[in-house]
Amino acid sequence: MKKLFIPALSVLAMATISCGSGANPEDTSDSVTVAGDTVTPAPEVDNTLTEIEKTDGWQLLFNGQSLDGWHIYKGKTSNSWVVENGVLHCLGSEKDKSDKRGDLVTDSTFENFELQAEWKIAPQGNSGIIYLASEEYAAPYLSGPEYQLIDDNNFPEKLEDWQKTGANYAMGAPLVAAAKPVGEWNHTRIVVNNGHVEHWLNGQKTAEYEIGSPEWKNAKETGKWKDARGYGGTKKGHIVLQDHGSEVWFRNVKVKEL
Repeated sequence: MKKLFIPALSVLAMATISCGSGANPEDTSDSVTVAGDTVTPAPEVDNTLTEIEKTDGWQLLFNGQSLDGWHIYKGKTSNSWVVENGVLHCLGSEKDKSDKRGDLVTDSTFENFELQAEWKIAPQGNSGIIYLASEEYAAPYLSGPEYQLIDDNNFPEKLEDWQKTGANYAMGAPLVAAAKPVGEWNHTRIVVNNGHVEHWLNGQKTAEYEIGSPEWKNAKETGKWKDARGYGGTKKGHIVLQDHGSEVWFRNVKVKEL
């Protein structure tokens, strides 16, 4: 296992995390079945694009070999994001030390886009995919909405519905429970288009909302983000893979600008 250490402003990035393992990071053979959703045909080789995808404007965010194109939020240094056998792995640790964590951020920013990724999480794990994030704030979730990734069934604390997988985190409960058992690969799709946002998980829509709508404003002003002045305010921002102290694995991370 080769660790990729990152200097302050490097694009080779890492972070620290906690939670028991349980999912085999070298097991990349299991497939993701997606039904009821519009996705492009999967390539035969992970972390590559088909000719159709290239023609349609898709671009890889993770090349399967390195962390080129990524950095740690706000130029931090961390050493727990590694690339193993074509999989991007956020390492777990026995102690969840928030000051040692490092969220992994795209160098590029995106405004209107479709993001697709496959992921799996360790038992009792917690993570997320944040989008439209700005590095102006202390943490990416203070500006960007979050697609929640968590072990819904075994997390050691009681979860609110808005904390469950596929939710628009802290803004609304998922429309359906669509996550696969811990250790299995899931397929996520996020669509952001002129303020209209959709979350999809394994072919099922789990969230749909309009940034700035009366319903959205009410959820923000009465919930967790009521004092986060920048939340939802970034029109064009980074995509972030969250280091929340848990092991999580990603592959086939790709984006298409709309």
